[in-house]
Amino acid sequence: MDGSMKGRPNGDGGFDNEIEERLGDGGARARGLETGKISGWLVVAREQSLSQLRMRNKAGKVCLGGGFVGLVVDGTIWTATAHVIAGVIGAGVLSLAWSMAQLGWIAGPLAMIAFAAVTLVSTYLLCDCYRFPDPECGPTRNRSYMEAVGLYLGERSQQACGIFAQESFYGCGIAYTITSATSVKAILRSNCYHREGHKAPCRYGDTMFMLLFGVIQIVASQIPNFHEMEWLSIIAAIMSFAYSFIGFGLGFAKVIENGRIEGSISGVPASNFSDKLWLAFEALGDIAFAYPYTLIVLEIQDTLKSPPPENKTMKKASVMAVFITSFFYLCCGCFGYAAFGNETPGNLLTGFGFFEPYWLIDFANACIVLHLVGGYQIYSQPVFAFVEGWFAKKYPRSHFVNKFYPLKLPLFPPLQMNLLRLCFRTAYVASTTAIAMAFPYFNQVLAVLGALNFWPLAIYFPVEMYFVQKKIRAWTAKWVVLRTFSLVCLLVSIMGLIGSIQGLMQARFGWETLC
Repeated sequence: MDGSMKGRPNGDGGFDNEIEERLGDGGARARGLETGKISGWLVVAREQSLSQLRMRNKAGKVCLGGGFVGLVVDGTIWTATAHVIAGVIGAGVLSLAWSMAQLGWIAGPLAMIAFAAVTLVSTYLLCDCYRFPDPECGPTRNRSYMEAVGLYLGERSQQACGIFAQESFYGCGIAYTITSATSVKAILRSNCYHREGHKAPCRYGDTMFMLLFGVIQIVASQIPNFHEMEWLSIIAAIMSFAYSFIGFGLGFAKVIENGRIEGSISGVPASNFSDKLWLAFEALGDIAFAYPYTLIVLEIQDTLKSPPPENKTMKKASVMAVFITSFFYLCCGCFGYAAFGNETPGNLLTGFGFFEPYWLIDFANACIVLHLVGGYQIYSQPVFAFVEGWFAKKYPRSHFVNKFYPLKLPLFPPLQMNLLRLCFRTAYVASTTAIAMAFPYFNQVLAVLGALNFWPLAIYFPVEMYFVQKKIRAWTAKWVVLRTFSLVCLLVSIMGLIGSIQGLMQARFGWETLC
């Protein structure tokens, strides 16, 4: 990958040709009239002169405040903290009790704390990459993670990052399809157990519910700019908090009911050492899926007003958000493990460690389904926009790509249908549904996604961008420390990926080991 940046700021505050090319229209944005979209909120710009927006920070540097020049933004440390928490807490929290059970009472909490610390370090590095060349007053701002990678590391690195990012979004679609079907099935089983007794053979398949979820997503994905509906994110956040708190509360109540704390220092016993190792690695993959939020850091930072400098506000917000999230994760994971010990289910709300109150189990799983219906679209829309934008640029005269047809359906606003959108989005949803049906394994799929994307997106690119931003030379103390940090995280990711793939293959084909 192209990890160097040959361009540097000149003595007059300008940039050489290579950086100007990477900036694209960034300079024009800093001088003109802008209408933009920041984290789902429509921001209407007004033209202002640079003299009205110049201000000095405490160090005496002249900065441009108020978000993008010409844009009015008013985000604070509290809004940033809320955005991070809403973006992080999701379906991954349901697997943490199982991860704790595999690692035990010492390694489990330590692993969660370690991932929280790593997430915070990588976020700190990324926050300083929002502005260029100066992290507090640089005139060029990176509105997204991909934009930052392109500016600091070049086009080749941006393309590689794009592959991981799109794969991450696609993988979330698969995971959400699996989880939603499991939750619908859990509602039916909960009602069955309540009617027939806890020993009743209440068994239901996954296939029909996955197909139903896929049909819903095919319809929903045809609505253009569906991700711009801010109510979707609000509902998804409320639902995620609801089922997470219910899981935590039920685990706590179960511990009180038992009158003792289950579990052991070494975790769930296995038949041999290699099996125990694979399960521990898979647990690391599940934890890795639950924590990082690097893809949304710069977009959240882009909503913050200044002064104070955006990077300082975002760092404080990240500390608060990671602390709150870690406390919540530890509560869910620890109380779930303390309640069930070696019998801890893979999914705290669908594994039927809890039978009563059945209506609360139903409500929690209904919240999961509602969250994932919206969450699927939130993660899929960036892929739709990327692919359809590429086709529109590649084939500007194609009617298949660029011609729109009006369509009016009952209860829906008027739609502009497009053949490319209809075909591609339908095929996309169908493919995620088909893969979910082939590998309907909640813990293993989450672990594979977490381990696969943790190092490149949460560690490698932020570290490399920080090297360029701070002009850190090779073999200096900071360079050695960050390189070691990146290498250790890479090894952890590899271990997690190996264990996760082994677990997935064993669940699907009955393989005992990879050896």
